[in-house]
Amino acid sequence: MTTTPTPGRPPVVDLATWQAARDELLVREKAHTHEGDAIAAARRRLPMVEFDGTVEVVGPDGPVPFLDLFEGRDELVVYKHMWYDGAPPQGQCEGCTWTAWHLRDAVYLNARGVSFAIVTTGPWEEIPPYTEFMGYTQPWYSVRGVEEPVGGEMGHLAVYLRDGDRTFLTYSTTGRGNEPTSPAFALLDMTPYGRREAWEDNPEGWPEGRDVCWYWRTDVDGNPTWGPTGRPVPQWTRPGVTPADTLGRGGHCH
Repeated sequence: MTTTPTPGRPPVVDLATWQAARDELLVREKAHTHEGDAIAAARRRLPMVEFDGTVEVVGPDGPVPFLDLFEGRDELVVYKHMWYDGAPPQGQCEGCTWTAWHLRDAVYLNARGVSFAIVTTGPWEEIPPYTEFMGYTQPWYSVRGVEEPVGGEMGHLAVYLRDGDRTFLTYSTTGRGNEPTSPAFALLDMTPYGRREAWEDNPEGWPEGRDVCWYWRTDVDGNPTWGPTGRPVPQWTRPGVTPADTLGRGGHCH
């Protein structure tokens, strides 16, 4: 039995009808999972690039070799965080804030012998005040002036392998390839209205989609904005935070 749907709502059915539709979709979901497994298997078979692991990055103890980021483990995942020189917290990269906020704890990576760190092209002296404000506990390093595959273009996830003192780049991704770091996306995709973004394929009458600004920067009331009083979304949770007067940044991020 199906009742006439209310505009902007899924149709209402009995449990048996819902279960039949759910089972039909499950077939596609399982196929998607299996294809993801196959892609992961192919990813594990990619070649790798050796590079000099003694190249120095800057952390809380000063310059250290990149090898130190492995913390004695054989595998390392790094997020490369964009940076606006001299900008206050509200002026730092919105998309990178989304990723870093979701990756504050690497305990389950560590349990499988994988270390995690964030690197940025920002100067080291600007990083501790920012991470303290955000409440971040993951290790951060400055790769200012360091070439790829340690430095280079930011906004990427990169994966490295260590064999003794030899280091290798095994994988890198960016854009929507970074989404596995952000479980909020996967959970939103399970909801009736999804991410509420303009590109999504929605039934007629669904809430109008917006651009990605909704999860990048909002005002104090949670409204998406690029105005000078806005902040990256997690910053509104920080103790004593107030609306900003300016983004405090100029030019492009590094």
